[in-house]
Amino acid sequence: MDFVKEFAIFLQKSGAIKFGDFKLSSGKDSAYYIDLRIVPSFPHQFRKMVKAVQNLISEKIGLDSFDYIASVPTSGLVIASALAIETAKPLIYIRQKPKDYGTGSLIEGKIPEGSRVVLVDDVGTTGHSLLNAIRALKDAKIIVESAFVTINRLEGAHENLKAEKVKLYEIIDILAISNILHTENILDEQTLDRIKKQMNSSKSS
Repeated sequence: MDFVKEFAIFLQKSGAIKFGDFKLSSGKDSAYYIDLRIVPSFPHQFRKMVKAVQNLISEKIGLDSFDYIASVPTSGLVIASALAIETAKPLIYIRQKPKDYGTGSLIEGKIPEGSRVVLVDDVGTTGHSLLNAIRALKDAKIIVESAFVTINRLEGAHENLKAEKVKLYEIIDILAISNILHTENILDEQTLDRIKKQMNSSKSS
């Protein structure tokens, strides 16, 4: 079984993806909910997931094309930390808002101007948190051209990052996960249709 298929089935069995009726942090209704914070509780699958991100980066842009790994708290930072250890690349992270004590910096870690970073997060939806990070990095005169997520929800992240001249890559997207689970008789036709409608309404809104 290839990793993508194995991973999709694992997500459902572990409860990292659930299907039903959910309210997202954005206030939107969703036919599914993804919580990759569960994955590190399964070390073998977590290691495979991190390796898959590493392989994707290596394949798409090459490990020599960037100097630093950057991420955003919290779930993406767990993946990025493991990835930094695997690749022996320095790690920084970008807060959503400046802390109100100490230096008040948005960017945590030591990184010189002109450094090339690759952004890593767990899930891409609209790309809002990644966009905040991209703008903070650019304001600090740091070069960012690529971002990698484990799962793309296909709700505008790719297009929104492209507008900032950043290319988004993913291991798998929600449609591929849903199709695999449907083929394996884990996901019913009605739920699959709901997910497709949700994606289409996000694209048209």
